[in-house]
Amino acid sequence: MPSSRRPHAALAGALALPLLLAGCGGSVEVGIPPAADSPACTAAAERWPTDVSGLEPRETTPSSPAIKAWGDPAVVARCGMPAMPPTEEQCVVVNGIGWVAEDLGDGARLTTFGRDPAIEVIVPGEHGPGPLLLPAFSAAVKELPTNDYTCT
Repeated sequence: MPSSRRPHAALAGALALPLLLAGCGGSVEVGIPPAADSPACTAAAERWPTDVSGLEPRETTPSSPAIKAWGDPAVVARCGMPAMPPTEEQCVVVNGIGWVAEDLGDGARLTTFGRDPAIEVIVPGEHGPGPLLLPAFSAAVKELPTNDYTCT
């Protein structure tokens, strides 16, 4: 099985699709991922958690079953992101699912590794270490097909 290696710059840029979070309880503005309408994301959307660490759901703009938000500031999950290529970044396994974390300074972006399409979870720093919230997303992620990559 291939292990993880450093991503190509062009694909890494594709993973950083626009994401803008609104504060003060309004709708959360998000970018729709490229594969949001895939059958895998349709299945994953049926398994989004009802709450994340006690945070209540929020509306998103645009509205899509592949996107979900909770709390203020919002934890945002998006299904339909491009599968992560091999990487040398640290990969953590939570409930048998590989995730790659990127520090955003005021939070973290956690992206599934070894799933195609991928789920991305943005966790604001106010909600603590992002990996602690990942078990809530296990059921949704397990709906996604795996590829040849695993955390090593």
